Amino acid sequence: MASIFTKIIKGEIPSYKIAEDEKHFAFLDINPNAKGHTLVVPKKEVNKIFDLDQQDYIELMNFSYRIAKAIEKTIPCKRVGMSVVGLEVPHVHVHLVPLNSMEDIQFIKKESITKDEFVVVAEKIASNFK
Repeated sequence: MASIFTKIIKGEIPSYKIAEDEKHFAFLDINPNAKGHTLVVPKKEVNKIFDLDQQDYIELMNFSYRIAKAIEKTIPCKRVGMSVVGLEVPHVHVHLVPLNSMEDIQFIKKESITKDEFVVVAEKIASNFK
């Protein structure tokens, strides 16, 4: 059965897309730790990050790097943190979270963002993606 991320990639579930290429898809987390919290996933459905072959892993990290740079240009923050946990959805995903404190990466406190804000943030990050 396809993961929720595969359904998002295929457009079966709506998302606030940031960018995509042949192998990757980046979109805003709908339950964000902070404004601009983005998920980066490979289009190939793999459960664990270290089950990716080495080339796919490197390409995922390179794509994530480019997304993180776009977030830095868009969202005022001290830095962009990265977390790979993978317990909640059986599909590799990288969390890129704008950080101003350690609490922002702990997945405890969630940011309340309106639908309109999601659209604006996604468009702004996408416009800074290179």
